[in-house]
Amino acid sequence: MLNKHERKQQIIDGIKSNLRNQFGKTVKTANKTQIYLACVQVAREEIMDRWVKTKEIEAEHGGKKLYYLSVEFLPGRAMSNNLIALGKTDMYAEALMELGISINEIEDIEADPGLGNGGLGRLASCFLDSLATLNYPAMGCGIRYEYGLFRQRIINDAQVEIPDDWLDDMGGYPWETPVYEDEFSVRFGGKLTEEYVDGVLKVHHTDYSVVEAIPFDLPVLGYGTDNVGTLRLWSAHSPKQIDMESFSRGEYVRAVEDRELAEVISKVLYPAENHKEGKSLRLKQHYFFTSATIQYIVREHKRCYGSLYNLADKVCIQINDTHPALAIPELLRIMIDEEGMDWEASCNICKKVFGYTNHTVLSEALEKWPEQLFKELLPRIYAIVHGINEDYCAKLWKFYPGQWDKIGSMAIVGYNEIRMANLCVAMSDHVNGVSQLHGEILKRDVFKNFFMVEPWKFTSITNGITPRRWLLNANPALCKLLDDSIGEDYKQDLSALNKLEPLADDSAFLQRFADVKLENKRRFADWLQQKQGITIDPSMVFDVQSKRAHEYKRQLMNLLHIISLYDRLMNDSSFEMTPVTFIFAAKASANYTMAKQIIKLANVLSHKISMAPSRVRERLNVVFVENYNVTAAEILIPAADVSEQISTAGKEASGTGNMKFMLNGAVTIGTLDGANVEIKEQVGDDNIFIFGLTAQEVERLNRYANYSSGKAYESNALIRRAMDYLINGELDLNGTRVFNDLYHVLLFGENGTRADPYLVLKDFPTYSECHAKLRTAYCDTKRWQRMSVLNTARAGYFSSDRSIEDYNEKIWKLDKLPF
Repeated sequence: MLNKHERKQQIIDGIKSNLRNQFGKTVKTANKTQIYLACVQVAREEIMDRWVKTKEIEAEHGGKKLYYLSVEFLPGRAMSNNLIALGKTDMYAEALMELGISINEIEDIEADPGLGNGGLGRLASCFLDSLATLNYPAMGCGIRYEYGLFRQRIINDAQVEIPDDWLDDMGGYPWETPVYEDEFSVRFGGKLTEEYVDGVLKVHHTDYSVVEAIPFDLPVLGYGTDNVGTLRLWSAHSPKQIDMESFSRGEYVRAVEDRELAEVISKVLYPAENHKEGKSLRLKQHYFFTSATIQYIVREHKRCYGSLYNLADKVCIQINDTHPALAIPELLRIMIDEEGMDWEASCNICKKVFGYTNHTVLSEALEKWPEQLFKELLPRIYAIVHGINEDYCAKLWKFYPGQWDKIGSMAIVGYNEIRMANLCVAMSDHVNGVSQLHGEILKRDVFKNFFMVEPWKFTSITNGITPRRWLLNANPALCKLLDDSIGEDYKQDLSALNKLEPLADDSAFLQRFADVKLENKRRFADWLQQKQGITIDPSMVFDVQSKRAHEYKRQLMNLLHIISLYDRLMNDSSFEMTPVTFIFAAKASANYTMAKQIIKLANVLSHKISMAPSRVRERLNVVFVENYNVTAAEILIPAADVSEQISTAGKEASGTGNMKFMLNGAVTIGTLDGANVEIKEQVGDDNIFIFGLTAQEVERLNRYANYSSGKAYESNALIRRAMDYLINGELDLNGTRVFNDLYHVLLFGENGTRADPYLVLKDFPTYSECHAKLRTAYCDTKRWQRMSVLNTARAGYFSSDRSIEDYNEKIWKLDKLPF
């Protein structure tokens, strides 16, 4: 066994050796990227040893394995997280320091993998971390996007999308391993012919085009264990690299056209679907990675057991939202067409293998595909889905006899569309919501009719976040304080944070906790100055809303409130307020006009306030964080004093940002929506600021249509003044009447929709009052410090470790690997 000095020297020697062998460099002549890559190779050696051992133990164990299918994963940078899991952060830092290099500079070389957009992908990555830490056999499966979603730039106050070439930043991704022996062919288009052989129907699929799926595996290290899980990402490649006949004729573009058309499948996350080509590409993406994944699962299962009849005993497949739903008919296709199994037995096995997690109550987000497009691209899958639909509608007829409209709404195929959520509910063993409120909404509203047929299917499992990423990695200063004060048990059992509760009345500890927050605020201020050239004052309240830009998230209500504060500071000399910097971080989908207008409004407000008199600037500031990603979140979240969780009640399934802020000592202002309900239960009424309609009140208001945004506008002077700024020219800094559309959506509606669909103006008065109470509370230093400590102390329930144990108890029934 090597001592600490010897292990450190081993790291130094490994770095030097890799620099020499890979680049022909020494530490003095190498650049920072080369030193980073040399460090990665040293760490990979130990990781690979653990990974190989994990696969051996898993094979010997022979238990059930989970495959977690998600169109998004958002892992964040790997080096810092991997060193934490290895328990060697300090050792690498010291080794690099001896070489005259800062570990922070080296870690900053790494790009954020462009594999996700927001909460959905970040949750999937948290779950993989917890699965590995808890020693469960599992593999995450998704797409290796070459250009991610996009990198956001703010130009003339507006969002501009540029390619996120994260793979090119380092000439590839050094943590991944291609697995060429697991390559599979995925078929698109073609035609079907049928024949009966010995009385059995055989379907032949011909004239199809082929895309090859090549997997790239990433290790997912468990914390406090040698277990290493796997994230498998599929990359699209054409089997026909170049058409030599076209090339020889000088038709160089045409010579590689087939390859480009095939490989575009894994280029970009969420291509715009406001045209047929975009819809077609999305459908191809979803079938591409689910088909490759299912083919791999079947091959591995047959290699071990020889038959698929015991598949449900050895495999469970979790569908993360509806994007991977095509895995269901793909498994049926293989069972029937390739394995010769009968329809009924295959369907019964499928229903035991799959679980479905719903992440949204928004009808537009429950995927539906045009039937004709689906049939053209996936003719065999289309035929299988039709068969599932016929069986399911026959079942529904027995439960709802004669109720054609109800059955029609529950059908998988209907009104010239294929409904993926209905497919998931019909063919899964379990359907779960991601907070207690969301689970209830699924049962009484979104899937009410399905729940009446099969109530045992439905359950709720509240989301969670990994403390390794969102505390150990993101907030080392707080971890040092926790280690000194309550020990280190919280790193593997987050509920141990409850040991902090007695310290919430200890004045000395409260001051140390507040000092950590101030240190994190300064760190964020320095980072923002370096990245965007923006100066902010850490002594001001940092009030943060960081989440995907969407109307139901209600960034617009936050902005209208800021306009109201600005107006009062400008026009009422008696109005005073606690100085606040409002921080926004969000990306809008490229074709989501209203969301992009909201981002523009935040940036225009920032400039407007910067030009105001000092009385305003000293009390009010607005900052927009450009190109928000996991790395930015790791710096911003620990710096937040206030967490804005203000979505329309009943619209946010859960949220996980609310948990990250809470864990890092921010105090929530929010509606009783998603996991906010459970945060309130954990922290108590005195340590959270709740306003607005409840989900039930929103539901009643929508049902009876007895809300008029015009009346809200006319009856409230603060609303009128704030709204008028959108059209009176005050905010026309780079164009006239730029925000007319926002004004009209709130007061008159858009394209036949009702006005103020997300009740911004309805909840504005209570939000404004609640925020005033929050600012007053912040001025009571000891009270605020106590609230902050109690938020951290009571965050233990929101660990993704707890979420995974809940999934396993209710759905998966996995046995832990014997580490």
